[in-house]
Amino acid sequence: MLDLANKVLKLAATADWAEVRIEKAEGNSVILKNGNPDAAGFDRSLGIAIRVLVKGGMGIAFTNRLDQASLQAAAEKALKTAKAASRGLRKPVVLAPQKAQTADYSADCKVRPADIDSSEKLALLMDIDNALLSTKVKLPARMLQIDDSTREQWLVNSEGTSIHSTIPRLCFTYLLTAERDGDTEQRMRELGATGGWELVKQWKLEQQLTEEAKLLARILTAPRAVDGVTDIIIGPEITGIAAHESVGHPQEADRILGREAAQAGEAYLNADDMGLKIGSPVVNVVDDPTVRGSYGWYRYDDEGVQAQRRPLITAGKVVGFLQDRRSASHWGIHSNGSCRASAWDREPIVRMSTTQVVPGDQSIEELLEGVKRGIWIKTYMEWNIDDKRFNQRYVGLEAWNVVNGEPTTLVRRPALELTTPAFWSAVDAVGNDLGWATGHCGKGDPMQGVPVWFGGPSMRLRNIRLGLRPEAKA
Repeated sequence: MLDLANKVLKLAATADWAEVRIEKAEGNSVILKNGNPDAAGFDRSLGIAIRVLVKGGMGIAFTNRLDQASLQAAAEKALKTAKAASRGLRKPVVLAPQKAQTADYSADCKVRPADIDSSEKLALLMDIDNALLSTKVKLPARMLQIDDSTREQWLVNSEGTSIHSTIPRLCFTYLLTAERDGDTEQRMRELGATGGWELVKQWKLEQQLTEEAKLLARILTAPRAVDGVTDIIIGPEITGIAAHESVGHPQEADRILGREAAQAGEAYLNADDMGLKIGSPVVNVVDDPTVRGSYGWYRYDDEGVQAQRRPLITAGKVVGFLQDRRSASHWGIHSNGSCRASAWDREPIVRMSTTQVVPGDQSIEELLEGVKRGIWIKTYMEWNIDDKRFNQRYVGLEAWNVVNGEPTTLVRRPALELTTPAFWSAVDAVGNDLGWATGHCGKGDPMQGVPVWFGGPSMRLRNIRLGLRPEAKA
């Protein structure tokens, strides 16, 4: 494949710059719904992306045919597109300088998920479902799904970069609906990581899901939260989704420069907002694809730039944006390795990987001690955020009244609804209990869903107006 990539690179030799990305991917999925096998499937793909620059115009072409004629046609299409683009540009495309990189790496994997037979995967899901039924909780809807994927890539460019990588990932998704007297509560969650089948044992799925089911039953009997101004403690799950949605996305450089406006959204930040204060001094947010085991882990991005820890907010101030080589040239800096494509037939664009609030030094007990009266929202049932990532809303699932530093009784569906600066400015203490959540982040046109992690510790927010989730209409 490396020889093939270099062969295709020569076909685009007339370009000012050229890049060839070959990707071989395989994936497997098994789904169980309400105890019944719903679907089992697999996909296999192999294709090539050719991206070139000609006189400031960029062109890209794809093919999954490896014969000489098809490769030649794809290279010619990329060159033709770039030449056409160069004639209509107001501003030429410039890539930030990047030293050539050479690497051959893979993620830790003891047992390849693809080597596990689908019958064994189905048996795992059925054991979990039987464990759920044994709780005696009324669960009219149960969906369990396990997916694995392996992505192998060869990347070369005309600057001398040559990188080969193999990254296996495993993901378990569940959706549970509990019911009592016609009232329902629902929980959806993904557990994912980079690695092999050995992750299943680490996740302790039966224990996790049976505890979730019992908790849903308790929540159904809990009283509604009371609205008003109060102190709030949020758990790592909410900290993580807030970091991803209201920090990571608006600090993607292509959003800031307007490219994503008609696709995945805009950003409330501007290109000259570096140093802008949007949070309290204890707030620090980074995106770091080097976190071992992360669902978004990689060592080099899809432009061959080495992965690195990327500070986004330090002491409450904006200190960086997520950059690819194209956007970095706008600021006259180097890319920080934030360029990813979801598949061989997609263009690499600016993406998050592993976004987190940096843990502080307080235990959850110390965070609680500082609350005379408040709410501890440990997990969420839903979230919403606007197009510019400025107005956001989180509705709690597991939430507790806190009185004099002690959690007392469960409360139902408290809602946080506030702006991004108001959210992060209200944080007065950050815990040390780092936790992670898994997701597939959507962006681009055609849509690209890439694997990500987001997380952080528990945090305490002062003087927040608590709202309520509206009752569903019959």
